[in-house]
Amino acid sequence: MNTKLTLTVEKSVVEKAKSYAKGVDRSLSELIENYLSSLVQEDPSEYKMSSKLKKISGAVKLPKDFDDDKELRAYFEKKHL
Repeated sequence: MNTKLTLTVEKSVVEKAKSYAKGVDRSLSELIENYLSSLVQEDPSEYKMSSKLKKISGAVKLPKDFDDDKELRAYFEKKHL
C-alpha cells in the first residue's frame, strides 16, 4: 500500500534529483523509496557502508568508556533547548 509523504528539501537538490531520476528512467518517488528501503533493512548485517564512510571508518579513536547515546542526547539537548 502506498502512502503520500511530504518532504521539505532544498530547491536546487530537488531539481538535480529530478534530472538524475529522468536520466536513469526512474521516478523521483521510486529513487527515494529505494533509498529509504535500504536504510531500514530488516537484517543489520546487510547494511551497506558508503565508500566515503569506509574511508573515514576507524579514523577517530574514542575512549572505551565513550557513551555515544549520552553524547548524542547532550548534543540534541544543546541544539534544541
